[in-house]
Amino acid sequence: MKNLRMKAARAGLDLSQEDLAIKCGVSRQTISAIEKGDYNPTINLCIAICRALGKTLDELFWEEK
Repeated sequence: MKNLRMKAARAGLDLSQEDLAIKCGVSRQTISAIEKGDYNPTINLCIAICRALGKTLDELFWEEK
């Protein structure tokens, strides 16, 4: 499932995928894969992304029905 909330939060802070990747200690390809729904990140990576974007786990990763 695509993570459009993460992509929107990143864009809202005017961060590129590369910028977010650097903040989280991963590759740009990892951020891209998460946004496209091709990669399910670890909880530690989810937390790092949330901190970098100033969001909660629920705001970025909770699946809505």
